[in-house]
Amino acid sequence: MGKADTNPPEREPALTPIPESLRASARRRAFTAGQVLYARGEPPEGMLCVNSGEVRLVRHTRAGGEIVVQRSRGGFVAEASMDAPAYHCDVVAAEDGEMLVFPREDFRATLERDPAFNRHWIARLSRELRTQRARNERLGLKTAEERILHYIQSEGENGRVTLSQTRKAWAAELGLSHEALYRALGRLRERGTLTIDGATLGLG
Repeated sequence: MGKADTNPPEREPALTPIPESLRASARRRAFTAGQVLYARGEPPEGMLCVNSGEVRLVRHTRAGGEIVVQRSRGGFVAEASMDAPAYHCDVVAAEDGEMLVFPREDFRATLERDPAFNRHWIARLSRELRTQRARNERLGLKTAEERILHYIQSEGENGRVTLSQTRKAWAAELGLSHEALYRALGRLRERGTLTIDGATLGLG
């Protein structure tokens, strides 16, 4: 388990729209890379806001592979846990870091009485919904090449994207084995469809 600190957070950028009274109710929780913070089926204890490091929602296939459903390097993660009786994915730390845990009842009550925060939260959920739709669309594509190109087009700018994670982690987000990802990258580069410059990928 990560180390918890009950001292209230003060200056995290992700907390800017959050009312002071709700900020004061949060506790800090440190985590280490590879740690399962919450397991699938476990009841949520609060709303999770990543302050540093990276946290992912992960599902496992019958073949033992991993599919990354959501990743956060700053801000809230697992927003659907607000009203869920249990987590539908494992909540896993991909890097060392720290999160803030807001009691769910306090979070709900603040949304009900603070219209500005309620509007902010709805806007955030709308953005996350668009992101998840793009991810689901990508996972529905049949070939690894199609998923790679879709990722660049939907997540990048001007036909280029710079990865903020390892290729192995990116493969999991694409629903691929890392071997399948490497082979597909090689084929795309050979065809002139893709350029690769370190962590930056571009459409040829």
